[in-house]
Amino acid sequence: MTLASIFRRCRRIALTAAFSTTFLATATTSWTQTPAVAPASAPAQLPGVYRLRLGDFQVNSLSDGTVPQDLHQLLTGTTTAEVDRLLDRSFLKNPVEASINAFLIDTGSRLVLVDTGAGRFFGPGFGGKLLVSLAAAGYQPQQINDILITHIHTDHSGGLVDGDRLVFPNATIHVGKPDLDFFLNPANAASSGYDKKYFDEAAKTLGPYLRAGKVKAFSGRTQLLPGVTAVPTPGHTPGHSFYLIESQGQQLELMGDIVHVASVQFPEPRITIVYDVDSAAAALQRKSQFATLASERRLVAAAHLPFPAIGHIGIESSGYTWVPVDYINRDVH
Repeated sequence: MTLASIFRRCRRIALTAAFSTTFLATATTSWTQTPAVAPASAPAQLPGVYRLRLGDFQVNSLSDGTVPQDLHQLLTGTTTAEVDRLLDRSFLKNPVEASINAFLIDTGSRLVLVDTGAGRFFGPGFGGKLLVSLAAAGYQPQQINDILITHIHTDHSGGLVDGDRLVFPNATIHVGKPDLDFFLNPANAASSGYDKKYFDEAAKTLGPYLRAGKVKAFSGRTQLLPGVTAVPTPGHTPGHSFYLIESQGQQLELMGDIVHVASVQFPEPRITIVYDVDSAAAALQRKSQFATLASERRLVAAAHLPFPAIGHIGIESSGYTWVPVDYINRDVH
């Protein structure tokens, strides 16, 4: 063996030993050190976007985030024991997270946004993620042509503004006239018995668009745009509306707040929530709509079902159940 070959062999042995020492030290450190985030802490989710093809339209389900809900305090027409029993069937415990969802319909010629999330109205960490999700889907707020508000509650209209600034400066806002008449009338804040904050917040979210002449109210069933029809469903609020989206014989019904808690209100549609302006009418509307949508096997989406909140309403021996759409992650033409 030559001197050169002996040198090369020794050098390989030395490098191997050094690598082993470094690897073991690194591995030991990474396995034993205290993690930067405690395991019990939930990491922030990535921007929430789910796409679905509907005929010639592309439907984008967009997450505005979630917010915890104490159902013992919020649900009405029920008992704590019944709520807990229904939650347990779905492996849930009170409180539960409510999704805040919006939906962008790209028709090819117009961008139509259904609801706008809560914006800054719920404070840091609760909602307010719509613009991040919108950007992740490849769109900017100034591109939006039309915004359909299912109803004027702040978790649906709060994202319209950032302070006094119009977040969607080029959009026309479509909303049911009964909601405008109810929430924008100061006399109702004093006489209706409904929480005054909703009236104050409506003035903040819709007011700037009204002053800019960008609000179009509708009454009754109305075709707002090609393939887009408003369907009044009063109860939760006076002007609460579904939006029926149709393209190439395919349909999607956007249900707004007909349901807040899937695990409770699908099996027991009679159960209501304190957010209802008219709880009796809201319960009747839910029973009627569930029966129709389930029997027609209509594809539906809702504002507060778990993201992406698109699926079908199934019929059970007693009540209904939520059946999410199959997840698709491939090119669909």
